[in-house]
Amino acid sequence: MIILKRPIISEKSMKLAQANLYTFEVSKDATKPLIAKAVADKFNVEVLKVRTMNVKGEMKNQKRVRKSYQTKGFKKAIVQVAKGQKIAIFETPKEEAVVTTAEGEPQVLKEKKDILRRTRVKIEKGAPGAAPTTQRKVIPT
Repeated sequence: MIILKRPIISEKSMKLAQANLYTFEVSKDATKPLIAKAVADKFNVEVLKVRTMNVKGEMKNQKRVRKSYQTKGFKKAIVQVAKGQKIAIFETPKEEAVVTTAEGEPQVLKEKKDILRRTRVKIEKGAPGAAPTTQRKVIPT
């Protein structure tokens, strides 16, 4: 029997992950001790507490045929692990790009958001003789 179906990655679950609480979709007939054992075996962590809840399916509308249908519900488990232990799936890597100029001097790239929430990359001013700081590159989102 498959107990852990998938991790639930959302804004709320990523905030909970900072407090050592990790969210998973589990099978409907999984119990709290089974979930705790599955997480401990799979990720090599010590499980302190398991909270489960049944999530009801949503009503969706079809525009073309003007009918509605209900999606399937699922069971969700929030697992608390011991302090200092982490599950790698929920960790977000922090990247800092470094660009080198023609002279071989490194420059640090910084990301900024403009008014329309688009990401822009700005090159920090480095040593004298480095490339000008007016270079900007828009990263599509």
